[in-house]
Amino acid sequence: MKLKTTLMSIAIGTSILASGQQPVYLDKTKPIEERVEDALSRMTLEEKVRLCHAQSKFSSAGVPRLGIPEIRMSDGPHGVRAEINWNDWGHSNWTNDSITAFPALTALAATWNPEMSAIYGKSIGEEARYRDKNVMLGPGVNIYRTPLNGRNFEYMGEDPYLSGEMVVPYIQELQKNGVAACVKHFAFNNQERWRGSINVVLSDRALYEIYLPAFKKAVVDGCAWSIMGAYNQVWDEHCCHNSRLLNDILRGEWGFDGAVITDWGGAHDTKQAALNGLDIEMGTWTNGLTSESKSPYSDYYLANPYLDMMRSGEVPESTVDDKARNILRLIFRTAMNPDRPFGSATSPEHYAAAKSIGDEAIVLLKNNGILPLDPAKYKKILVVGENAVRFLNEGGGSSELKVKDMFTPLDAIRNTYGNGVTYAEGYRSGRAMYEREDRIAQTTLDSLRNQAVAMAKDADAVIYIGGLNKNAFQDCESTDRREYNLPWGQDKIIEELVAVNPNVIVANVTGNAYAMPWLDKVPAVIQSWYLGTMIGPSMADVISGKTNPSGKLPFSFPKRLEDNGAHSFGAESYPGIEREGKSPQQQYLEDILVGYRWHDTKKIPAMFPFGHGLSYTTFEYDKASLSSNLMEGDKSITVSVPVTNIGKVAGKEVVQLYIADEKSSLPRPLKELKGFKKVELNPSQTEVVKFEITPDDLKFFDDKAHEWIAEPGKFKVYIGSSSTDIKSTLQFSYK
Repeated sequence: MKLKTTLMSIAIGTSILASGQQPVYLDKTKPIEERVEDALSRMTLEEKVRLCHAQSKFSSAGVPRLGIPEIRMSDGPHGVRAEINWNDWGHSNWTNDSITAFPALTALAATWNPEMSAIYGKSIGEEARYRDKNVMLGPGVNIYRTPLNGRNFEYMGEDPYLSGEMVVPYIQELQKNGVAACVKHFAFNNQERWRGSINVVLSDRALYEIYLPAFKKAVVDGCAWSIMGAYNQVWDEHCCHNSRLLNDILRGEWGFDGAVITDWGGAHDTKQAALNGLDIEMGTWTNGLTSESKSPYSDYYLANPYLDMMRSGEVPESTVDDKARNILRLIFRTAMNPDRPFGSATSPEHYAAAKSIGDEAIVLLKNNGILPLDPAKYKKILVVGENAVRFLNEGGGSSELKVKDMFTPLDAIRNTYGNGVTYAEGYRSGRAMYEREDRIAQTTLDSLRNQAVAMAKDADAVIYIGGLNKNAFQDCESTDRREYNLPWGQDKIIEELVAVNPNVIVANVTGNAYAMPWLDKVPAVIQSWYLGTMIGPSMADVISGKTNPSGKLPFSFPKRLEDNGAHSFGAESYPGIEREGKSPQQQYLEDILVGYRWHDTKKIPAMFPFGHGLSYTTFEYDKASLSSNLMEGDKSITVSVPVTNIGKVAGKEVVQLYIADEKSSLPRPLKELKGFKKVELNPSQTEVVKFEITPDDLKFFDDKAHEWIAEPGKFKVYIGSSSTDIKSTLQFSYK
């Protein structure tokens, strides 16, 4: 058989040489579909199969005989990962693979600014192109369901509309570099515990209204060239080869024409992988980060076992033709795209992009007037907390980054406030490791805390920069958080600091919400994020007032863990229940009431609501108005609201629009986000912010009819500065 295949390949090659004409698949003037079909017609069955599985840790094969190159992939969503060895997980230790660390995607979502998303996609695409990558494994748009999910920092928050609006510009600008976005993790990878096996049970309403819309936007509006399947199961079938997800919804309903790639180790069955929409299998029998497999790539499910199934007639050869088409289309869009730019890395423009995104991402949660911190008034400043100096690009799993530069908060605060800045570690967390952690002795933690408290007594102000980090069981892939409170005794540190010095500013760095038992005692709280290379300058500029904070929360901060919808039903809902002889299973019992939808509808106030974020200036909302009180058929209406900066400094405000259905045949949330705009206003400047409302904004998913429905009736429009700070309410009718 091997000899027969070789002779066939030689015959095909001889035919091409004899013709003396350029093959259609190499003619860049021809439509991609013609090129795909021409290349496919020249390939052997074995060559088609080789396209469908890994040939190394981060690449899949091309067709060397035809000059079709391999596909080179890279983690992650926040920067191009350092080079990994061809056939093991060790770092290659190159000297030229350092990059810019961009803010984590929670931070990008907190900007509420699609322009920042476009800048992000353009910049990371340029760095990926410079590093000769064809596919970037991101961005992630899984919904923030629980604050314990270790991977929330990689996603864009709890609301499908916000996530969808933010992901599209990222994808579009990234792909202009000839680098494919691989939108992940499709779908329901909303926790890390048991992620490889847990079976998710949810309603079709939750499916279509909450968990799929951002993916749909990425495919339909963003035109993403690839999608990554999730590790978990839904409907008792793994997502990486799930017929309903991939065949029916992704390709059937949305018209996706790109390649579906497994998460590393996400394939489990040859027949399902062959029939159910998977194209490229990666990392099988590994955890994608540390574990190795003794089996060769030729033993992958979509390798020799797949070839054997086709030869025996168990699955049709048309399945591999479909897969090869999708993969060739991806190659022509990326590795064989002659119009790709050359890219660039660690440029001043990329550092400026990271800084701009970080500036707009930081959220001012609370301020009694102490911020901005005046250098003329506060001479002796004590900075406390490990995250003031820790390199937060390290750890976290596949999102780890090798940076050229990392400007820490402590260095930036010293540059801003001068020699009067001192530092105390306060606590210690240990090394960033995967699925394991250092145990820090309590005597060490007590000593560090006592030292910080003693130093705080003599300071004019204390800036506490702690929070979470990329260690296992914190904000890290493969493990969830163990508790809602801050780890390593940080609540006690903050309590004792504020007991000896009332001027404590808490500026924690996290990718998740957390408990704040000390909230009423501190004068100011800043929510920072994993802001990457420029974390220090962004934080220092917000603290000092050089930058006016304009970030808004992309997810709710519940007061208690049990106030979160996923946690209100017990273990059945999170983390799930282990079943004898079967994989663990969980039920999304909060259904469509995720995040602020739960807090609003159940009348459970959040500690800080979705969309919340303060400023150093004040914005006044005048009365909003509607272009009409009646929407008919497929027509739209316009909402207008004048917003004025009545403060003394320039600032940016995110104006948010929510819609409520006053009466519906199926239960609906109290209100849902359907629009937002970020405006920049100088003192005394007014801008009339306008939103267009269409019938699509009124629809809910009818699971029995399997369609989106806008029912005639009355609707309310809420204009606000957050999901709870409502400035104006309007009403209209739809018929």
